[in-house]
Amino acid sequence: MTPQTFAPPSLKASEFAQIRDLAYRQFGLDLKDGKESLVVTRLSKELRRLGLTSFEQYLNHVTADRSGEALVELADALTTNFTSFMREPAHFQFIRTTLAGELPRSGPIHVWSCASSSGEEPYSILFTLLESLGHTADVRVLATDISTRALKAGEAGVYEEEKLARLPPGWLQRYFLRGNGKWQGSFRVRPEFRERVRFRRFNLVTDQSDFTRFPAIFCRNVAIYFDKPTQAGVARKLAAALEPGGYLFIGHSESLSGMDHGLAYVQPALYRKSVKGH
Repeated sequence: MTPQTFAPPSLKASEFAQIRDLAYRQFGLDLKDGKESLVVTRLSKELRRLGLTSFEQYLNHVTADRSGEALVELADALTTNFTSFMREPAHFQFIRTTLAGELPRSGPIHVWSCASSSGEEPYSILFTLLESLGHTADVRVLATDISTRALKAGEAGVYEEEKLARLPPGWLQRYFLRGNGKWQGSFRVRPEFRERVRFRRFNLVTDQSDFTRFPAIFCRNVAIYFDKPTQAGVARKLAAALEPGGYLFIGHSESLSGMDHGLAYVQPALYRKSVKGH
């Protein structure tokens, strides 16, 4: 079977219902009615890769896979790992003007980027904190995502030149190595900075955090995939992982209003845990 001869199979209502149920139970994705064409488009690539000819076969493949990898690939296919360096600049301005001044000047500083995708966000956080605190500061970023494909890209730390266009002046030279030969036109995060970011798979919906508490957590443009009950549950989980006085950054198209999470609104897309919080 070649890509030229592959025709996406039809998706039965019962199959869509099964895929929707799997996506919701396993990683909180809320596939509403009307998303059938998106499912066909995204998952047809998986069927072609696996040599399958029907969604019934694909569902059997996913449910029979005890390793969990097929579910990860389902999540990869149905979600969009769009990201960029210094995305939503107001957040990085807040790091420089407020957060950095509240962080301890000794001891390690750990920040969690919990939808890290291919690494642009955690590296942006790391670079901004080092610029604010000094390069001798012991800054570490935990970068988690449900997508193993995205995590591998983040660990590699290799980016095309056009993806680095929004970096502040001097950062490209300071934090990246220029590629040569077949890597011409690409840049790689210098090893001394790559080692400060730890990439780990974590499912925000089903996994329980065994991490240390953080002064700041970034969970941006994730809640848009969830329904309200799932959003509230994730917000409570993240609030519990914050230090007293810690900040939760979300996407500017998202809001936690009307939810019971124990965080106080600071400004658009930014919430804070009480200084006396537990």
